[in-house]
Amino acid sequence: MKKNYLEVVNTAIDAGYEIMKVYSSQNFEIEFKQDNSPLTIADKKSNEIIMNTLKKFDIPIISEENKQIDYEQRKNWVKFWLVDPLDGTKEFINRLADFTVNIALIENQIPVFGVVYVPAKQELFFASKEFGSFQCNNIIKKYNTLNDLINSSQKLPLKKNNFNYKVIASKSHFNKETEDFIEKLKTEYPDLELINVGSSLKLCAIANGVADIYPRFGPTMEWDIAAGHAIVKYAGGKVVQAENHQEMIYNKENLLNPYFIVSLNN
Repeated sequence: MKKNYLEVVNTAIDAGYEIMKVYSSQNFEIEFKQDNSPLTIADKKSNEIIMNTLKKFDIPIISEENKQIDYEQRKNWVKFWLVDPLDGTKEFINRLADFTVNIALIENQIPVFGVVYVPAKQELFFASKEFGSFQCNNIIKKYNTLNDLINSSQKLPLKKNNFNYKVIASKSHFNKETEDFIEKLKTEYPDLELINVGSSLKLCAIANGVADIYPRFGPTMEWDIAAGHAIVKYAGGKVVQAENHQEMIYNKENLLNPYFIVSLNN
């Protein structure tokens, strides 16, 4: 499978290119799904590009934009792809830059590979258990070999300046539980700084040292965080359930995630 990782990374970049064409046109063709969340033509185009690549590998796929597969059919899957073709659709519609393309490979309920591409910033995060976690800025091309990509990237975690302790949180899902968690942290870190970012970029911000901790006490789905989980995990961090501090797992009967906490040193 490792030899196919580069093709998946390049597919995320291709999907990002199509998203940006829609972004530039401002013709979003917004629909609303049953849960009242928005869906745009960019979501659909990105999903189509990603599906066309992944279906070649003869591995099952769960994507936010595809019909969910019944648990009885998927419960014995050892390996599968988990995809969010456009994470941060609200940010996309509001013309903010915090939207991403997320593709993860799950094996035995744990991410073993992940790619997060940020089309509006041309930033790429990718990781696997074989080679670790990396960040590549100013993506202006697709890469010919995995070694070329790795050699053009920075290994995560990045060396950081230890100034204020930084908490990162969702722009649109800040709630009482999150506020209480942060207030408790302030007893240990009185100069604590709060950063607000959208989409899976919050997990990437932990992996590259922009922030120290990301508490999420609100609803997310498995495809929202799986790729970012891989970026954090193979940078040496953890994504754990808030209730019991066990690692987050995937392909649950209910694809809704429990509350969780992300850090480089839980």
